[in-house]
Amino acid sequence: MEQGLIEQLNEWHEADKHQQIVDLLSAIADEERDYESISLLGRAYNNLGHYEEALSQFDKISEAGKQDSIWNYRVGFALYYLKRYEEAAQVFSRSAQIEPGVQSTEYFLRQSIHKAEKHKREELRLAKKKPSMERGCSVKEKALFSDMFLADFWEDSEYARESYQSEQPTDELIDSIEKELGYKLPSSYIHLMKHQNGGVPKNTNFPTSEPTSWAEDHIAITGIMGIGREKSYSLCGDLGSPFMIEEWGYPDIGVVICDCPSAGHDVVMLDYRACGKDGEPEVVHVDQEDDYEITFLAENFEEFIKGLVSAEQYDTSEEDKEVDLNKVAHGKFSPLLEELCSRVTEVDQVEQKIRSICTEIVEEKGHFSFHADELSYVMYDVQFWLYTKSYPDTSREQYVAAYQNIIAFGGEFSQGGYAPSFITDWLTHRIKEGRIVQNHGIIRFTDSYEEEVMNRLKEA
Repeated sequence: MEQGLIEQLNEWHEADKHQQIVDLLSAIADEERDYESISLLGRAYNNLGHYEEALSQFDKISEAGKQDSIWNYRVGFALYYLKRYEEAAQVFSRSAQIEPGVQSTEYFLRQSIHKAEKHKREELRLAKKKPSMERGCSVKEKALFSDMFLADFWEDSEYARESYQSEQPTDELIDSIEKELGYKLPSSYIHLMKHQNGGVPKNTNFPTSEPTSWAEDHIAITGIMGIGREKSYSLCGDLGSPFMIEEWGYPDIGVVICDCPSAGHDVVMLDYRACGKDGEPEVVHVDQEDDYEITFLAENFEEFIKGLVSAEQYDTSEEDKEVDLNKVAHGKFSPLLEELCSRVTEVDQVEQKIRSICTEIVEEKGHFSFHADELSYVMYDVQFWLYTKSYPDTSREQYVAAYQNIIAFGGEFSQGGYAPSFITDWLTHRIKEGRIVQNHGIIRFTDSYEEEVMNRLKEA
C-alpha cells in the first residue's frame, strides 16, 4: 500500500473517522488488498465495534499475522470484546512473546485471564442451579422483614421522596408492572415496597468477593427503585429498568432495581437466568464500565437487603488521602517521566512544579487520579507538552499508547491505572478548540498554547 494512503488512513484513525477508513478500503478489490490494508481495515472495524467483521478480515492474513505482535493484539482485542476471553488470552500471550513489555498488551492479557476464570466460575454456579430451573424455581410464600428491621431501614430525605418514593403499590399496579417488565417480582421485594415504595436506604454498601469498578471489596447503591412509573427512579420510570436495558445496553437478564453513584455506569439487577421469569432471581452487580461485567451478589433479594452495610465500614478516605499526599510529594517518578523532565530547560524545578499541581489534585479530590476536571486537564496538558517536546514526531495513536507510561503506571509516583476515554476525550477537546493541531498525522500544541502551559507550570 502506498505511503501516502497509509498516512491518510492514520490521520482518519487519529480523528476517529473509522467509517471513512472502512469505506475507502472496502472499495478496493479483495485481490488488490495487501497485508497492511487488510490489517488497517480490521483495526477500523474494531474501533467501530464490529468485532466479528474485524476477525473476518484478520483471518484472511492469519498465516503471516501469527508472527506479527500487532496482528495478535488486534485479534485479541476483537475476541476480548466478544467476551471470548480464553481465546483472547492466548493471542495476547502470543503478542507479548513476540514483543515483550508492551503495557497495553500486558493489561489485556491480565484482564482476559481474570475474566476467563471468572466466567468459568459463573458457568459452574449457574449450571448447579439448572436442575432446579428445569423443575421450576419455587418462589417463597413469605419473605418478611421484621418491623424492627423496617423501622430503621430507610433514610428520610427530600431527595429520596422526590426521586424514588411512590404511593404504596396496589395489587393491580404490581400486576401491570410485572407484565410490562416480563418478570414476576420477588415476594420479598414486594413486601419491602409495601412498607415504603422505593427510596434511599441508610446502609448503601454491599460486600463483594472480587473487585469492581467501584471498589476492591464492595459496591455502593444510591437508592432502590419502587414499583411504579411516575418517579424517575421507579421500575418503569423514565430512568427505570427498561430505559437502562434499551438505552444504556445493560444485559436483558432481568430487572434493574438499584442505581449506583456512577450515574448509570453500574447498576444492581435481579438476575433470572437460572430460575426463569417466574422464579426467585439472584441479585447481581452489572458494570457498564467493564463491558457489562456481571458480579454475583446474593442468592435472592432478601439476602441482598439484609446484607447491606453502612458506607462508614469502608470509609478509608482520610488514610487514603494521606498515602496519596505522601506519594505525590516523595514518590519516585516513572523512568519515562524522569527522562522527559530531564530535558526541560524552559521551566525551573519542573519536577517540583508537577508535584505541586498533583498535591492540589489530591487535596481537592482526596485521591490521586485524573478525570475531566480543570486540574486534571492541566496535568493532561503538562504530560502532552513534556512528551511532544522530547518526541516531536508523535501521532495521536502513539501518544495514547505512550501516555500510560508517564504517570498512570510505573514508578512510585503513579495512579496504578486510568480510564483511556478521559485522555482521548481531552485530546479530542483540545483539537476542537484549536489548541492541538495535526499535520500529516503529527500532533502538537500551537505555539501560543504551549506558552500558556509553560506559564501555568511556572506558577505552580
